Amino acid sequence: MGDSTEQALRTRDEHYDMVSVLYHVLQEGDTIERYIRDAKDSGDEELVEFFEQVQKQDRERAARCKELIKARL
Repeated sequence: MGDSTEQALRTRDEHYDMVSVLYHVLQEGDTIERYIRDAKDSGDEELVEFFEQVQKQDRERAARCKELIKARL
């Protein structure tokens, strides 16, 4: 491959990093949903509240990450 082809195929590290963060936050969202159900099934409202707080923070991180990605691509 010539330099121009290699240059065109490269992904900037910060773009990859942001997409990676978004992927992991969204993946955690699925996991946290299961943890919330487990806590509800066991009747542990303190854990339900904790996991819901984590879920809220994940959603905020995902939204912010999407904004940053959109502004840079």
